[in-house]
Amino acid sequence: MSLNSIQEIIAELKSGRMAVLVDDEDRENEGDLIFAAEFVTAEKVNFMAKFGRGLVCMPITEAHAERLNLLPMVARNRSVHGTNFTVSIEAASGVTTGISAADRAHTIKVAASSKATPADIVQPGHVFPLIAQAGGVLVRAGHTEACCDLAQLAGLHPAAVLCEIMKDDGSMARLPDLVEFSKHHGLKIGSIADLIHFRSQNESLIKRVTERVIETRFGPFRLVAYLEKISGETQLALVRGEIVPDKETLVRVHAPLSVLDLLEAGPRAHSWSVPDALERIAAEGKGVMVLLNCAESASQLIERVASPERPEGPSKMDFLTYGIGAQILRDLRV
Repeated sequence: MSLNSIQEIIAELKSGRMAVLVDDEDRENEGDLIFAAEFVTAEKVNFMAKFGRGLVCMPITEAHAERLNLLPMVARNRSVHGTNFTVSIEAASGVTTGISAADRAHTIKVAASSKATPADIVQPGHVFPLIAQAGGVLVRAGHTEACCDLAQLAGLHPAAVLCEIMKDDGSMARLPDLVEFSKHHGLKIGSIADLIHFRSQNESLIKRVTERVIETRFGPFRLVAYLEKISGETQLALVRGEIVPDKETLVRVHAPLSVLDLLEAGPRAHSWSVPDALERIAAEGKGVMVLLNCAESASQLIERVASPERPEGPSKMDFLTYGIGAQILRDLRV
């Protein structure tokens, strides 16, 4: 099942058209109808209500929510995926009951405007704003963040409209259903995973902050530290010898990095341990080891210490992790 490229999805939104966006099968495994909020019409809202059948929501940025004085629906968000709902809204004027497609379209048009103020809306209402996390899909791989990212990439105000897609029987549509749905309605379909990959390939995510030579039991290595611009995490690379572009270089990307990897305690969760990889690079005389700090929680660390006989399988590296590692290697001229 082939999906459309992110460039195609961006073009659809830029032209005012609707598209389908799917997330990872290990997350919600759902698809949403989406379009840029500045192109809202009663017809689009009605299409979502009729064929999408889910909740019509309006993803906006944190700055937009602050400007409208929109607060989270609850003080403590305990939902599985942390969807950041605000209290529902209505346009302060120009609507009747607020629930019709025309009324909801009017509310969205008013609230999504870059000039909107708190006086333009009332609460509660029939439109549900969602606040995207700063950093977009590179911080949270949700439909909310993806919609704002795509609108911005299309050169539009980062506000959108989304609606989950359900099947005729009321169950959630999965990828095969969503592909068929898209074909039937003549819509493009893309994925959040591809959007993460697109952003990681086209944006600078890291900054080299410091480096120095360190002595290890395998000889000297150049330790290079990087700062992730969005998350603020620190990533490290160990370099041996002179790296020459376009010449074969021994590379090891180690993720996630745990303190137990350095202690070599318990069964291995990686095909190569940190010491083994450094020894191999030292023997080669030239190479790079990237140590990606995908920090584990205290509970995860305790579980690994308490159950050493249960090795963890290889971690599933997402597109963002690959992107960070690739940018570090590119900076090192590999």
